[in-house]
Amino acid sequence: MKKRVLWLTAGLLVALVFTACGKKEEPVAVAPVAAPAKAIVIGLDDNFPPMGFRDDKNELVGFDIDLAKEAGKRLGAVVSFKPIDWSAKEAELNGNRIDVLWNGLTITEERKANILFTKPYLENRQIIVVADKSPITTKAQMAGAVVGVQDGSSAVEAIQKDEATAKSIKELKKFGDNVTALMDLSAGRLDALVVDEIVGRYYTGKKPGEYRVLEENFGTEDYGVGTRKGDTELAAQLDKALDDMKADGTTARISTQWFGKDIVKK
Repeated sequence: MKKRVLWLTAGLLVALVFTACGKKEEPVAVAPVAAPAKAIVIGLDDNFPPMGFRDDKNELVGFDIDLAKEAGKRLGAVVSFKPIDWSAKEAELNGNRIDVLWNGLTITEERKANILFTKPYLENRQIIVVADKSPITTKAQMAGAVVGVQDGSSAVEAIQKDEATAKSIKELKKFGDNVTALMDLSAGRLDALVVDEIVGRYYTGKKPGEYRVLEENFGTEDYGVGTRKGDTELAAQLDKALDDMKADGTTARISTQWFGKDIVKK
């Protein structure tokens, strides 16, 4: 009897061992991990309407802000905006504190040495703004004048290229932003202001009868988006996003919202 019990017990143990060895474990389902969204930090002058500025609620708004947000969506990127000292924009970019310059940035040969630009998306001119009652009507009459510009803007280079005018003016006074410069123009501390047409017309249009824009200007230029020289992939992605936005009418819609018509360069 004892032997029979022992054999039965041994048999059961062997059966259990083989059953355990033959059992297949069910795979555990693992939730896929979403790839982190690309982050793009955009540097800008936050006092540069209508391209990028703060509204009554202190929120960043503007034509370039809307373009950049839409491009970010198409790139699957989280876009953030960082106000910077515009005169130090290249140092901010190449110091990796920002990834992109997108704020009415004029494409110049000098800037191309340190910045990789997208294709131009907007055309601009450097206009001359004076007080409405000013006797100045031409560049030649700016001789002996105190002329204002935004420090680090393409207006500085535009004036310097016009050697005759540059030599004739009394002083080239640089400001941190165009708003302060226009205040000095209104107060009589400036005789003229050289500024991006898009910005200048935005401001002068808000105060009819206070300012006057001269017929002469300091030339036509193009706006582009700036990236670091080595960020060729990002620049190409931004180019494609802008091309797609032009093709489907998005840039036309945003332009009409800010300028009343489609002024985007095709």
